[in-house]
Amino acid sequence: MADNIVINEKKHICLGLLAHVDAGKTTLAESLLYLSGKIKKPGRVDHKDAYLDMNSIERERGITIFSKQAQIDMGELEVTLVDTPGHVDFAAEMERTLQILDYAILVISGSEGVQSHVHTLWRLL
Repeated sequence: MADNIVINEKKHICLGLLAHVDAGKTTLAESLLYLSGKIKKPGRVDHKDAYLDMNSIERERGITIFSKQAQIDMGELEVTLVDTPGHVDFAAEMERTLQILDYAILVISGSEGVQSHVHTLWRLL
């Protein structure tokens, strides 16, 4: 009788980033992607080179409009990072992602504090 052997099985989680517009969500996403080795250089919204803001409209306007995902390998953990729009006009796009998330990080701007949309996001979570 053969023993069951598990080799290199990784735990997988789906992690979403949510925030009010301009709270730093894309900066956090870029930092996570950079520190994990997924990208060689962190992009910036104002430089129009953020890895997950690849749509021409997003780059032109400097905001996230569409939810996007990236795979991050963190040793024994594989993470699907989901970046969501923060602008209230695109809240429906963000809400669609909530169904697939295992975890969420709610980013709150230190300088702007808790905005009204943050209260909405908190209730949705």
